Amino acid sequence: MHLHVGCTLQFEAQDNTPVIFMLRPRSGSGQWIISEEYEIMPHVPVTEFTDRYGNLCQRLVAPAGPFSVRTAATVQTNDTIDVAHGAPFVPIEDLPDDVLHFLLPSRYCQSDQLGELAADITATVETPGYDQAEAIRRWINQNIRYEYGTSDASTSAIDTAAHRVGVCRDFTHLGMALCRSLNIPARMVVGYLHELKPMDLHAWFEAYIDGRWYTFDATQTEPKGNRVTVAYGRDAADVAFTTQFGPMLLNTMEVWVKAAEQ
Repeated sequence: MHLHVGCTLQFEAQDNTPVIFMLRPRSGSGQWIISEEYEIMPHVPVTEFTDRYGNLCQRLVAPAGPFSVRTAATVQTNDTIDVAHGAPFVPIEDLPDDVLHFLLPSRYCQSDQLGELAADITATVETPGYDQAEAIRRWINQNIRYEYGTSDASTSAIDTAAHRVGVCRDFTHLGMALCRSLNIPARMVVGYLHELKPMDLHAWFEAYIDGRWYTFDATQTEPKGNRVTVAYGRDAADVAFTTQFGPMLLNTMEVWVKAAEQ
């Protein structure tokens, strides 16, 4: 499917404020960028760099006063995501060097404290690997309540495991932390999902199994394609759409994902 995706962010800055945006998707696995737009008002100089995870980052200084960013892209996406029940676990000694750091605990994913829960969730899984990650995804979907306003920017996987409530970011952190506690590399993905309700920017995770990354979304009851990835990282600290270095208030945000004519 071809999707037209985008967002508009409207800010109010108290002073000239350095900002890093992470809003541009790039062509890669499961998606091809056909066209894109990037509008900034008022116009300011922008530079772009690629971070350690391959994400496209836009760097600028927002002037004092009203400031807005609008991004849009038409993207060819896959209608389905790959499912591989029985795909085997990759021994740590066989993992690629650039995958190893996705095994480690991180700010929001305290995998070193969740081993017992992960072992309980996957106790009946016969084949280590994909089926363990799927058991974790299913357990979160069935046992963690999705509810806005129940978490904030400091909520971690440990908090979500204890309180059993959160939003997509929290579901994702918990899924990654549980996978990592079983020595399955896991990374956070943020972007767009077609027919997400209510519409918003979305988060899910990928686990490295049998030599490749597989998608897992604990907010969904079944595998769902038509996703547009914007960024990858260890957790939310790496994939923030906006990182500001000064007082700047986000007044409104509009997000859209629509089927595009081919």
